Amino acid sequence: MRLLRSTDLALRVLMRLAVAGDTPEATPTTRDVAAAMEVPYTHAAKVVAELQHMGLLEARRGRGGGLALTGRGRTASVGTVVRAFEGDGDVVDCEGATPCPLKSACRLRGALRRAQEAFFASLDPITVADIVAEPTGPLLLGISSSARPGRRPTE
Repeated sequence: MRLLRSTDLALRVLMRLAVAGDTPEATPTTRDVAAAMEVPYTHAAKVVAELQHMGLLEARRGRGGGLALTGRGRTASVGTVVRAFEGDGDVVDCEGATPCPLKSACRLRGALRRAQEAFFASLDPITVADIVAEPTGPLLLGISSSARPGRRPTE
């Protein structure tokens, strides 16, 4: 299974924010996120808006503003985030423009659905805080601080 670009970006944004401090330099803007992750601003803005809607991050406007992880965002289940961005559709499209002639007696569709649920279930107990624990967090912070445009990496 391959994650959608928006799911990947959402997880990376949450990870980056989970290791950020509380200083203004540590709260990236959506433009900073887009530039650091080399994605179009509009794509990053949609992902940030969805994460904000889910209550996982807050976006502060104006001077000293930026993106910050909420308490709920830190304890959010990776499975929940992946489900929200991937949707609950089937892995294969049996009902498309040309419906599969085997759909009424197919065992593959059910097997793939069970595999998909097992995939999500394996991510459910993992939190955002878990995926940025040592050694990932410090490494991620070093990478993201050096990648931020117009800002010098911290020592």
